Amino acid sequence: MDVKIWTYIIVGLSFALYIGIAIWSRAGSTKEFYVAGGGVSPLANGMATAADWMSAASFISMAGIISFMGYDGAVYLMGWTGGYVLLALLLAPYLRKFGKFTVPDFIGDRYYSKSARSVAVVCALLVSFTYVAGQMRGVGVVFSRFLEVDINTGVVIGMIIVLFYAVLGGMKGITYTQVAQYCVLIFAFMVPAIFISIQMTGNPIPQFGMGGTLADGSGTYLMDKLDGLSTELGFAEYTRGTKSVIDVFAITLALMVGTAGLPHVIVRFFTVKRVKDARMSAGLALLFIAILYTAAPAVSVFARTNLIETVRDRPYTEVPQWFSNWEKTGLLVFDDKNGDGRIQYVADKAQNELTIDNDIMVLANPEIANLPNWVIALVAAGGLAAALSTAAGLLLVISSSVSHDLIKKMIKPDISEKSELIAARLSAVVAVCVAGYFGINPPGFVAAVVALAFGLAAASFFPAIILGIFYKRMNKEGAVAGMVVGIALMLYYMVKYKMGWLDATLPTKDEWWFGISPEGFGSVAMLVNFVVAIAVNSFTPAPPEDVQQIVEDIRLPMGAGEAVAH
Repeated sequence: MDVKIWTYIIVGLSFALYIGIAIWSRAGSTKEFYVAGGGVSPLANGMATAADWMSAASFISMAGIISFMGYDGAVYLMGWTGGYVLLALLLAPYLRKFGKFTVPDFIGDRYYSKSARSVAVVCALLVSFTYVAGQMRGVGVVFSRFLEVDINTGVVIGMIIVLFYAVLGGMKGITYTQVAQYCVLIFAFMVPAIFISIQMTGNPIPQFGMGGTLADGSGTYLMDKLDGLSTELGFAEYTRGTKSVIDVFAITLALMVGTAGLPHVIVRFFTVKRVKDARMSAGLALLFIAILYTAAPAVSVFARTNLIETVRDRPYTEVPQWFSNWEKTGLLVFDDKNGDGRIQYVADKAQNELTIDNDIMVLANPEIANLPNWVIALVAAGGLAAALSTAAGLLLVISSSVSHDLIKKMIKPDISEKSELIAARLSAVVAVCVAGYFGINPPGFVAAVVALAFGLAAASFFPAIILGIFYKRMNKEGAVAGMVVGIALMLYYMVKYKMGWLDATLPTKDEWWFGISPEGFGSVAMLVNFVVAIAVNSFTPAPPEDVQQIVEDIRLPMGAGEAVAH
């Protein structure tokens, strides 16, 4: 069978499974819609958290960006992995003990202010919409190649699927769907990685194969071969970094602290019964995540090596079928600048004739390596599982921010549970339409868009959450001022230096503040948030005694039983 038929079969079966789970576990109350009723087991929550966490950026784009950036791409691995550890150890147990459904709910109650809640809702919506745009773009990329439709049509198909099970099942449906999606995505990522590792190095463990010698008996190390291929074409050595130390540090820090402020990951820790279950599921999720994250550098090395060997100085009339397939999507473009009919893939932009979208590397990798068609289709199903699992979690954050934090807590406190559930579902419908628009018109490739979402979370939520937990003197005036200044600064920098909306042309790297890229500027905005919050706090009244007592209570190790939402 060809790839298209295999794709229809495997993707169709996986979608049928997701929709079946959504129908089986549909939410009947707001508690089931927001936090799955609070009764999910640590194992199931660990798998669901891993799927929620490993978005299209992790599955599709991370290995792709490492393929092209080489050593510099390690910032994404370090930042996202370190950030999850920070969240699991430093924040999740305390937030779970506080007993709130959402981050705006925590900020609204901790800072005893509707203004603080309003600012947090706006920040949650900005972060979530930016993040979900990357997921919808990932869905579009997968569909455009494997179902042979354009990216925009792919985004619309993804919108319909995710809307069905997110709106129907809420967090309950999403949780059990994400358990299935984790199984699909990890199998889809590891199977081709193992195949190619055996093919190239003879080692079935990709993590070891990356550092091993080639299977051709030459004794040459794979990484040495890739370094040589890269320098032959004028690129920097794959294993040598080119980014400035300050930018590497800033991006890593922004991704780390941005992780700790991501609303859709934090809310996962409210779906278990007890605080100790939250800790256990955090540890299990880290284990499940590590399987993919330790294999991603190997996949990037395999893909980059095979790509260069396949296309360099090759007559265009002799390109393999995978090349023609990806050309149809517009994500791989050959421009014969010198008219010799051969592909010149070099670092010099004036002479380079091949443009490759970072996001195709993981998806095209099995095709480049001539793996069986069912493996190619399996990767498509895995990419969709990764994108849809995170998109669903983000849509829930958006809908709960509107229905719970905005409508119930501020506009209409006496709203019935049935009406609140309807409002949540309608909010999700609107949210998926907006997300689809941004998926069709994204400000960059998947990993870059997602990195900006982390910057926004770092600039807004992280200081307010950290100070709210560990500094009982922090008051509402300081928290609100810090969040407003932090998010505004990050938005300005993102709009000016990433999108170029404030200038006739996009500013160059030389114009970046302190030499820090937009993906790393969340670190600067976060520090400004801390400074502003603490400065304003020192000139304004301390919070009420009952609020300070709550802060004392959530830091005590006792009471690891059920934390009741209030």
